Amino acid sequence: MRISIIAIVMALVLSSPLAMAQTDKPADSGATPPAAAPAPAPSAAPAAAAGAPQEGTAKKSAISTPACYVKFLEAKVAGKLNGKKWTDYRRDVCGAHETTAVFPTAIAPKYTSEKDLDKALTKTCADQFTANKASNANGGLKWVEKDGGYYAECINRLKEG
Repeated sequence: MRISIIAIVMALVLSSPLAMAQTDKPADSGATPPAAAPAPAPSAAPAAAAGAPQEGTAKKSAISTPACYVKFLEAKVAGKLNGKKWTDYRRDVCGAHETTAVFPTAIAPKYTSEKDLDKALTKTCADQFTANKASNANGGLKWVEKDGGYYAECINRLKEG
């Protein structure tokens, strides 16, 4: 009984307007929505010579685990869980969502003579990521993230294609 009272008190404290303003704030407030991100001009993209950059979807983590847990506690206090456990709630409500980003389709010609294939892949992805920054075409992805990021998605696409 004591643990549930502590959980309720913590949920109420964390659901104060000050705490909610901090937890509901997106991780990258400077990012634009993926729909508003135009594709980069082929002449501006260094990796464009390797083949036209391709827009694709990638998975991005919706919100952080602590912020998700606060939402879980709020739902629990409000009685809106409908029997869901923490793991089910986290997967359904706070899970990954798709985002659009522009990726290269092949290794850039200036890196084809590179002896180390991994280095050529990394440099190609880095060039495209930098070019995408100018036109907000990274789909909100950071270079490296806990659940993937632009680098991991780009490398996987280049290796598959």
